[in-house]
Amino acid sequence: MFKKYLFLTKPGILFGNFITTLGGFFLAAQGSIDLPLLLLTLLGTTLVVASGCVFNNIIDQDIDQKMQRTQNRALVTKAISVPIAFIYGSVLGVIGFALLYFLVNPLACVFAGIGFIVYVFLYSLWTKRTSIHQTIIGSISGACPPVIGYVAVAEQFDYAALILLLGYAFWQMPHSWGIAIYRFQDYTNANIPILPVARSVKRTKIESLIYVILFILTMNLLYVFGYANICFAITLNAIGAYWIYLSIKGFSTADDQVWAKRYFLFSVQFITVLSLSFLFTAVTPAPQLLFPF
Repeated sequence: MFKKYLFLTKPGILFGNFITTLGGFFLAAQGSIDLPLLLLTLLGTTLVVASGCVFNNIIDQDIDQKMQRTQNRALVTKAISVPIAFIYGSVLGVIGFALLYFLVNPLACVFAGIGFIVYVFLYSLWTKRTSIHQTIIGSISGACPPVIGYVAVAEQFDYAALILLLGYAFWQMPHSWGIAIYRFQDYTNANIPILPVARSVKRTKIESLIYVILFILTMNLLYVFGYANICFAITLNAIGAYWIYLSIKGFSTADDQVWAKRYFLFSVQFITVLSLSFLFTAVTPAPQLLFPF
């Protein structure tokens, strides 16, 4: 039974957000890690994300039963009831928000709230079912954890935080579309208007390449503005060049599903390496505030 409740929180998503939260925290910490603050930030963020995932499961029951990869989820098979799942998600969220607000700082809680609202209400309840722009909306929630990690230490929203928000949002696009092409039939069966289903796989590949380039250009600003050192820039651009290569290779692939799976997995590896690299590549800048928070 424990496993059913664990999988209701989508461990894969939790792990990804755990890594990106670490990245933001490492960037702001500049090599000086406050371990209790790090643990509280990770725990609070993970609980909020877990809460959002539980509510997403509740909302997506009708969609999940039409998709091969989700048709065995606990709410679809009735292994867990909706009222119990609602209570479970609510408790996770309340504890997570409380930890961030009282033991980290209110700004971290604000960005956790933004991510939660966007994911549960704007994405899950609305655009996922109705709009081709669903991935853009969802990318905002996916970009909040690194910002939470950053402001947990910096206690301000500066240029670095904005770069993280934009950069990680741009990364979400090709990452999500890679999954959508790989699981094309699932999305078609569920009638979800994601880009490759609503338009075409070719258009998705074109837009994915554009967002990969935007992601790399945006993240380079961390070096340009002095938040990360030359080692970060070399790592980013070297791995980024290979992602561009994979994007271009997609136009001539003989099997879209095989290519898309590789493309998706590489995006995960890329963001993991990049996020963890901030532990060694962050430098002490002279912050320029965008907002006096």
